[in-house]
Amino acid sequence: MMGKLVVDSIVTWAKEYKVDGFRFDLMGHHPKANILAVRKALDALTPAKDGVDGKKIILYGEGWNFGEVADDARFVQATQKNMAGTGVATFSDRARDAVRGGSPFDSDPGVQGFASGLYTDPNSSTANGTSAEQKARLLHYQDLIKIGLSGNLATYRFTDTDGKEVKGSEVDYNGQPAGYAAAPGDALAYADAHDNESLYDALTYKLPATTGADDRARMQVLAMATAALSQGPSLSQAGSDLLRSKSLDRNSFDSGDWFNAIHWDCRDGNGFGRGLPMAADNASKWPYATPLLSTVKVGCPQIEGSSAAYQDLERIRTTESVFSLSTAGQVQSKLSFPLSGKDETPGVITMELGDLVVVFNATPKAQEQTVGALAGTAYA
Repeated sequence: MMGKLVVDSIVTWAKEYKVDGFRFDLMGHHPKANILAVRKALDALTPAKDGVDGKKIILYGEGWNFGEVADDARFVQATQKNMAGTGVATFSDRARDAVRGGSPFDSDPGVQGFASGLYTDPNSSTANGTSAEQKARLLHYQDLIKIGLSGNLATYRFTDTDGKEVKGSEVDYNGQPAGYAAAPGDALAYADAHDNESLYDALTYKLPATTGADDRARMQVLAMATAALSQGPSLSQAGSDLLRSKSLDRNSFDSGDWFNAIHWDCRDGNGFGRGLPMAADNASKWPYATPLLSTVKVGCPQIEGSSAAYQDLERIRTTESVFSLSTAGQVQSKLSFPLSGKDETPGVITMELGDLVVVFNATPKAQEQTVGALAGTAYA
């Protein structure tokens, strides 16, 4: 009966209210059959009969595997691995964690990642380990990001940073296969969403405290680019292009406009430094947050520049067809990382996609690289 309620409710919202997309919170706690029933019911809606084209309605959700239903204990769940091949996308935490660093649940929020200075621009947190440990973790993160750029495909083959040819499913992510998607539409790429700290706030914890405003904005755009230029669907939280901050609040559902407002006028700032976030979900982070709230603040040059850069990324994504490949085979034939291997530069990922070359430089310095196969090729 509850499954029928879910299906009937969504069909009603689609037909009567023209809702064109649905996101399932804790989708992994739904039976897979229930989510597929939703997809089937929506696909049956037509403009002539129902006033909407149900096949164009987007479905995605949180395919986490945990709790009392974990590992299909009560039914086959709508989890990441189980939803592969269905076309219903699940949030991919693989590249998210690699880009930001650590996980959303670290006791020390200063754990760094690819876009927050790991190894190449270290902060003062001892949680990051030795320089050698940081380098090894950064290179592994780069492999996770490459898989993310493929659409998190299980079968995508590439050369990893150890120099071995591997498939996405053979790369480790906390004891799980990093690649789990059967097609690009199965995984949703993102660097931040409504849960946990906004991207700007996460980078505030992770970048060195001395990082200037311009570099904070640059790293924000770099982090968003790893999702915007990936295969498959991607998203960013509203206001991320404007460097949106919630003043380090990790769970702002009950924090009011003071912390949640998007500041559309850059002269009002980006929301950072409006006070310590609410104690309920943030008190354990106050010792880290307090000294940071008086650090460098961004202004109009950084906010407007970041937004313009993100809009450029979206224009590239929507006008270049190679960013919307539909099958794993197409991705395998079009996407490569020509400088991957044992000599790969820590903090730099070079991606070749069809006729395009994209370089993600997460280091604090300009980098020069040579891609032998592209010698003589003219690029604007």
